[in-house]
Amino acid sequence: MAKVYPKTPIVSPFMTAERESFTIWMKSLLCHSKGCTVFDSNGQIVYRVDNYDRKSRDEVYLMDLRGKVLFTIKRKKFLVFERWEGYKWSSSCSIKKEKPWFRVKKHCKYFFMGDLACEVRAGHDKHWIVRSSGRKAEFKIVNNDGKMIAEANRKQSSSGILLGEDVLTLSVEPYVDRSFIIALVIVYGLINRKM
Repeated sequence: MAKVYPKTPIVSPFMTAERESFTIWMKSLLCHSKGCTVFDSNGQIVYRVDNYDRKSRDEVYLMDLRGKVLFTIKRKKFLVFERWEGYKWSSSCSIKKEKPWFRVKKHCKYFFMGDLACEVRAGHDKHWIVRSSGRKAEFKIVNNDGKMIAEANRKQSSSGILLGEDVLTLSVEPYVDRSFIIALVIVYGLINRKM
């Protein structure tokens, strides 16, 4: 007689079965460029963004440690409205140009008890980036059901001292594509002109 096993989620290289923690420094490692550097819990660099055009935030690239582009994030302007689109790169090192993998726009009204929100559409899924406690640096990413899938807070030293607003701790829930979450963190940084 055959045994029935529960279906286990498929884990990709960009997600794990455990909660993950990252340190995000909203600075580039390169001199005279804007960007972002993401470290894992062991202090190793896992993602980076380097924007060589200091005057423009219209197009940035999320890369892994080796410089492989994972997402291209483009700003689209329509009169006074802005929207950000994320294009995922394929394994053959080419951008999938047919349509964006996700779109982010500021939501005009206040959401979740008065906190400013950004609406994220990724295919048929909807997510929200919600500012926490009125601080621009701290935010949550929630799915359409209101379940938190990631949270960013200002990083504290081991002695409890808060570091600058450009250093964050990011917690990502299990079975969530962390490259997608980091791309949303980048968009939120662009919206708040942190990059």
